[in-house]
Amino acid sequence: MVSAYELSKLENIKRNKALLVDLGLDKPLLEPLEKVVQKAPPQKKRKAPEPSEIDEKPPAKKQQRTDFVPEKGLRRSSRNAGKVVDYKGEIIKEAPIPVAYSSGVKTTENEGPMGREDGPRLHDPKKYGHIPGIEVGTWWETRMGCSKDAVHAPPVGGISGGPQGAYSIALSGGYEDDVDLGYAFTYTGSGTSSVQLRTAPQSSDQTFENNFNRMLLRSTQNKKPVRVIRGYKLKSKYAPSEGYRYDGLYTVEKAWMEKGLNPKGYLVCKFAFKRVPEQPPLQIRAGFSPDDENEGNCDGTPNDTQLKDEDSANDMDEGESDPENLDNVDAESN
Repeated sequence: MVSAYELSKLENIKRNKALLVDLGLDKPLLEPLEKVVQKAPPQKKRKAPEPSEIDEKPPAKKQQRTDFVPEKGLRRSSRNAGKVVDYKGEIIKEAPIPVAYSSGVKTTENEGPMGREDGPRLHDPKKYGHIPGIEVGTWWETRMGCSKDAVHAPPVGGISGGPQGAYSIALSGGYEDDVDLGYAFTYTGSGTSSVQLRTAPQSSDQTFENNFNRMLLRSTQNKKPVRVIRGYKLKSKYAPSEGYRYDGLYTVEKAWMEKGLNPKGYLVCKFAFKRVPEQPPLQIRAGFSPDDENEGNCDGTPNDTQLKDEDSANDMDEGESDPENLDNVDAESN
């Protein structure tokens, strides 16, 4: 017999899918699959030369030049003669691809370029739209890499935003009745439990007075684009098989409240996102099974990854001096 919880979950999913379809999906006819990159064969170890093969003759001694008289004072390069050298200028180098990948020890199915995992930030994450130099499809092994490349600054939190709405969000885990159709998805807001019991089931209604929910609500009004990353823990065929991937810009099309999947029927804030047209197509996860979608806890609580996002959100909420004034909100965690 199907439980009331399962019936409610299926009804919510059906309703959310219909809502996303009504938004109109800019979906290509053919969606690319992740390609498995074959592991490079190990190189044969080179044999050490036999003792008999080694030239036993001692190296010739270098003769010191006697016809050269060094100039007095500091040594100077002829290349820099007449140039003003800025020794205090900042030298920024791009981080190389990790040796584990470049050597073939580890392989990946992500087709996009690999982002940085270390080094200073080159751009300000507190901006709307694309980050210069970061292509759609770029991926990182960790959330810290997303932060270093300024795509999604908080290393844990799910929402980053400012006075005019959200800069970026991370999809990783989520609620059971959230629907991800790739080119549109639903997202459940923040603020489900008390500060003392952050991992407990929802204990009150969510509201748009919550700073993070208010940012997304503001995004529905001004339609500023939001950067979206998907993580490997997301139960969706559009999630990467590993790491975190930048999937481009979305707009928040709608915000509403509905009864959540919790024993006491507390309300949750919901948001519908739609992908901005004319972006590279999304990849479909290799080996994905439809049975993997919409899995989660069966007691009405969010998944572990969502709880971590809520945890970070609550941590940042505690530091707000004026939660009623959105202009003072900075949801980003550096």
